[in-house]
Amino acid sequence: MKNKKQANSQNQKHIDQESTISGTPRDVRRSLRKKEDKLVRKITISVLLIILIVGGVLIFNIYNYIVSSLEPLNAKSEQKVEVVIPNGSSNKAIGEILEKEKIIKSGMVFNYYTKFNNLTGFQAGTYQFSASMDLDAISEALKNGDVTEKTAQAKLTIPEGYDIDQIGDVIAEKTAFTKNDFLSIISDTDFFNTLLASYPSLLQSASEATDVRYRLEGYLFPATYNYYDDMTLKELVTAMVAKTDSVMSKYYTQIKQKNMSVHEVLTLASLVEKEGVTDDDRKNIAQVFFNRIAADMPLQSDISILYSLGEHKEDVTISDTQVDSPYNLYTNTGYGPGPFDNPSEQSIQAVLDPTANNYYYFVADTSTGKVYFAATYDEHLVNKEKYVDNQ
Repeated sequence: MKNKKQANSQNQKHIDQESTISGTPRDVRRSLRKKEDKLVRKITISVLLIILIVGGVLIFNIYNYIVSSLEPLNAKSEQKVEVVIPNGSSNKAIGEILEKEKIIKSGMVFNYYTKFNNLTGFQAGTYQFSASMDLDAISEALKNGDVTEKTAQAKLTIPEGYDIDQIGDVIAEKTAFTKNDFLSIISDTDFFNTLLASYPSLLQSASEATDVRYRLEGYLFPATYNYYDDMTLKELVTAMVAKTDSVMSKYYTQIKQKNMSVHEVLTLASLVEKEGVTDDDRKNIAQVFFNRIAADMPLQSDISILYSLGEHKEDVTISDTQVDSPYNLYTNTGYGPGPFDNPSEQSIQAVLDPTANNYYYFVADTSTGKVYFAATYDEHLVNKEKYVDNQ
């Protein structure tokens, strides 16, 4: 009997022990969960507060930076600074110049300010600006062309399709610089790298090209430029590159969408410039080039042969087409090393928006300039005999 009571007592004790282990743990776990939930909530709230505080401080600082950038850099300044705005400068480039000359606080804010207010048509020239001017006054002066009285010593007109060699002749004729001076600047790697830093969107793909004769070929926009007696040759060339960047800036997004580089666009445009006269012909010729590239056919442009030879002549012989040069697009497929001349905006547009066709050949009537297209080589031979050989 005693043993039975002892057994019952031991069983009861075992049950009590189990109760403390398996019974109350449910309450303990619930309690722990509540504590964990509270801790998580506290951490979450703390993190959110930190994010809100940091975000608020950041937004406040950005707001203050923008507001201060819209105001004069130094309202009390009476000093006038001579600022040169090159031909073809984009709003972004102008902002960078003004910031560098310590006229404004931020070139980036200036650029977005002009975009937001749809301010365009800023004029090149030499201005007298002060740090006491706000962005409104500066923009107004740029728009009105309130330049200082300075007469250009000469006006340089670079025709569409001129290559660097021909541009050198124009510069030698119109300025105090020689053609060799110009070619030396064009071939200066340090000068190119300076331009690359200022115009990366324009020149990045050019910096990566190989076997090029002149890295700036194709990047000196055909236009009329003012030449002043105190102007350096680097300033003159920079004005031409700045003009190209100004023209090309509206096409950079489209170029990326076409999976092309700026260098490829300007290279094809330089061929289209010399091969076609009318906009319709240029658009069709551009598509012919795309068709041939897709078919891994050489472009076989005579323009590439003339550039390879370094000559400007009317006729290209079969012997000429065998010239050993990376620019020879009779013996080499693809685009070639780079542009063959400096193309017009119309030719650039033709490359970016060609007319869809299934042509692989074209020939121009030497007497009228009219271009005839063909889908097959046999058709091309008929056109060649009719419009070229028999002229």
